[in-house]
Amino acid sequence: MRVYFLSEKLCSLMINGVYVGLVDGFERSVELDPADGMWCSVSPCGGEYLPFGFRLNEDFLLSPPPQTELYYTEHGVAVYFCRFLRADQSLRVLRQERLGGTLLTLTLQGKLQLMIENETGFHMAELPDALENCSFSVRRDGILLSAENAFALLSRTGETLILSEGKLLGDGETLQAEIPFHDSLGHTALCEWKDGKLAGCSIRAAGEPSAATFALALFESALIGADVRPYLAENLAEKADSLKEYLGDYRSVVLTEDPAKVGLAYPRKERVYDVRYFSIEVTDGKVSNIKPQ
Repeated sequence: MRVYFLSEKLCSLMINGVYVGLVDGFERSVELDPADGMWCSVSPCGGEYLPFGFRLNEDFLLSPPPQTELYYTEHGVAVYFCRFLRADQSLRVLRQERLGGTLLTLTLQGKLQLMIENETGFHMAELPDALENCSFSVRRDGILLSAENAFALLSRTGETLILSEGKLLGDGETLQAEIPFHDSLGHTALCEWKDGKLAGCSIRAAGEPSAATFALALFESALIGADVRPYLAENLAEKADSLKEYLGDYRSVVLTEDPAKVGLAYPRKERVYDVRYFSIEVTDGKVSNIKPQ
């Protein structure tokens, strides 16, 4: 079986004690037989995060550990390393403030957590690393945490109402933020929330697709709910609203060597995805046909 390795952080990979190389966002692949049950060791570079290991066997291919995701492609399986645990497991208090009748304590002990003490009791909320340097404010609709590129709104009992990367544009009665999608066209969403609920959202693109990224842009736009009509020929434009329903519940778009063909990642179970392929036909600069492979 061809196994592809990728990682959200630069790390070294050893298989059965043999150093294979460095792994990052660009795939590296080896031929492995799951029946051999080889032991894989993953060590993040820099020492800030803990290493971990797993046996690459049939059990792993069905239920990967929390730090990995599996993507079954037409050529094999891609193993993506993510959600690394911090090496420093000592308890550190990063920030503490009393705002009105609420005591907020941001701590780091392997993972980032916010402790909330108020008239409702003691509560704890787990947070992403992007909020490590956040500021606090207590609002009518909850507790707002704001960092440079991320924000969260929690209820007074620690429930997550909003959690997103992006920049807050306003924190009045209605929260406003610009959310990046990190796609090929630089799409962002301008969103508003009132009382912790999404009240409005508009999507805009920073660029135009090239011939090499036309298929990618179409499927990414359908995924995030952007208008796909500009990409479609007349025979498909009238069906634009049903395109996402036709494609189904995919979570990301995967590039292939063919610019007219992409893979869509569909969840099979927790941390396991099946990649199914679609290709497009372009007539006079517009998509005239979408075909499953």
